[in-house]
Amino acid sequence: MGNNTKNPVTINGTEYDFEDLTDQQKVLFNHVFDLERKVASAQFNLDQLRVGKDAFINLLKNALKPAETPAE
Repeated sequence: MGNNTKNPVTINGTEYDFEDLTDQQKVLFNHVFDLERKVASAQFNLDQLRVGKDAFINLLKNALKPAETPAE
C-alpha cells in the first residue's frame, strides 16, 4: 500500500498540494517559510532586548538618584 498523504499549503488564501508544486515553487515556498520563521524569531529577540534595555534604564535611573542622608 502506498502512502497517499498530501501536504496542503496555503498561499494567498489558496490551498495547494505541496507535492504538486514545481521544484522552483517548492524552493521559493521553503524560502518564504524559513524567512517567516526567522522574522518571528527576530521579533521574539527584539522583544527581549527591549525589555532588557528598559530594565537597565530603570536600574541606571535608580543608581543616579542622590543618596538619601539619614535624618538627624
